[in-house]
Amino acid sequence: HEPRGCPRGASYSWYLYSANRLKYPLARKRLIALWREALAQHPDPVQAWDSIMQDPVKTLSYKQVRGKGGFIRSSWKELNQLIAAANVWTIKNYGPDRVAGFSPIPAMSMVSYAAGTRYLSLLGGTCLSFYDWYCDLPPASPMTWGEQTDVPESADWYNSSYIIAWGSNVPQTRTPDAHFFTEVRYKGTKTIAITPDFSEVAKLSDQWLAPKQGTDSALAMAMGHVILKTFHLDNPSDYFLDYCRTYTDMPMLVMLERREEGFYVPGRMVRAADLVDDLGESNNPEWKTVAYNSAGELVAPNGSIGFRWGEKGKWNLEQQAAGQAIELKLSLLDNRDDAVTVGFPYFGGNENPHFRSIKQDPVTLHQLPVKQLPLANGESGLVVSVYDLILANYGLDRGLDDPNAAQDFSEMKAYTPAWAEQITGVPRQHIEQIAREFADTAHKTHGRSMIILGAGVNHWYHMDMNYRGMINMLVFCGCVGQSGGGWSHYVGQEKLRPQTGWLPLAFALDWNRPPRQMNSTSFFYNHASQWRYEKLTARELLSPLADASQFSGHLIDFNVRAERMGWLPSAPQLGVNPLTIKAQAAAAGLTPADYT
Repeated sequence: HEPRGCPRGASYSWYLYSANRLKYPLARKRLIALWREALAQHPDPVQAWDSIMQDPVKTLSYKQVRGKGGFIRSSWKELNQLIAAANVWTIKNYGPDRVAGFSPIPAMSMVSYAAGTRYLSLLGGTCLSFYDWYCDLPPASPMTWGEQTDVPESADWYNSSYIIAWGSNVPQTRTPDAHFFTEVRYKGTKTIAITPDFSEVAKLSDQWLAPKQGTDSALAMAMGHVILKTFHLDNPSDYFLDYCRTYTDMPMLVMLERREEGFYVPGRMVRAADLVDDLGESNNPEWKTVAYNSAGELVAPNGSIGFRWGEKGKWNLEQQAAGQAIELKLSLLDNRDDAVTVGFPYFGGNENPHFRSIKQDPVTLHQLPVKQLPLANGESGLVVSVYDLILANYGLDRGLDDPNAAQDFSEMKAYTPAWAEQITGVPRQHIEQIAREFADTAHKTHGRSMIILGAGVNHWYHMDMNYRGMINMLVFCGCVGQSGGGWSHYVGQEKLRPQTGWLPLAFALDWNRPPRQMNSTSFFYNHASQWRYEKLTARELLSPLADASQFSGHLIDFNVRAERMGWLPSAPQLGVNPLTIKAQAAAAGLTPADYT
């Protein structure tokens, strides 16, 4: 859609002529003085750098003035020589994985970015991540889908029939694409701005909601409450229900675990391996989820991760099981064996200096329909569907004598519009109106309702709750994956059109793989000693249903454990120079693999 005009890009040429532009490389005066003195004594640059590193007085002299300016002009040749010598010395003494580098956003200049990362990767150095480090990555995306951000291009805005710009100031932060946002109104699309301040996007929208900053998740939960009650329970949308059966885990079954207090809590997903004869699944039954079909039979639907390996052509989301077309049951309400009390955590009562809280019991109890299921180990277990868990968590009444479920939007119970009004300051009538319009449009257009969201809601400590509340709205309405619908997260620009061909260039995959990579968030949290100033403890973040005894220690402890268990990419991984391992292993009479 070129040309994509942007006032910041149009004015960029002035940076070239600015008096503030750096036209020459600079270096700290004390370091350059030491370097020049060392080179005069040691013609070999690596030996020159070694003479500085081996002298504590010299290293302290330039390190102690960091952050105080003192830069002087140098030359490219001089500093390239210094950097190369320092890299070689570090590799020799500590290992190539101790040379780490960071660069932001490759989409800015793919070849420029790749020049640095290829250099590091060919050395065996460590490339630090960018998207997560400055909080452009929405963690809710990998939490929900397992990928970082799969969203449409901005041109798809024009295909939408209802757009909510939620915490994304489109005219300012997506200036080249803002014309799609304004042009779509000419074909009748309604646009809503949700932002605490009267920003540019509010001026371009038909309606503006101004929640108290930081309360977006409460607003999204209330809108989800309205959507579920109106379009799933009272007047069910066939499109919404069929979408949820086909593309979500809502029909899947979850084990219930009994607590000492007498109520149940959701446990893990039911797997084919839990059932007699693995439910007929011979390949990876431990990784296949289970649901009921419309006939009340247990099935393992296509698409769970167990189908990814060993069964070609079955890792797709179709309502099939054992090669037969099926219709999955979302709820167990109509064929339940019993109704039991299930506990859900409630966080809306936590006091906050910036917005109101609504006191309720930290554990909200709801009545849920359950089935008794015979298990392969000879025992029986109570199971519930994900769909029923969602409806209960949103506080919806199912006719099961649930005192904590709301029958009306005006009730002051968790996640109703009246509840959200007290926290967010948005009138409940507006919450109901926008939620109904959003869902009704999605129902009539088969998912052409969209939420554009960005830094305004992502740059919060609890950003995953903000995003997941909105993602739930979109999933309830069958919008994700539909042209003109779904979520459109825009913070920066992480998309690379030629990414597949660019990766071997950027990370030297044509020479060696895998490259060493490290998540910058953990890297700087640890090595910049940020963890020393951490005010939170893990126990302060726990669900009231969690076992606090399992969460002792500092947050850095959990970060380190995650790296050790491979849950986070991490480098360096060894406590010794990897270049010395082969010799050390040979001296010990072991292979390198056994030695490490």
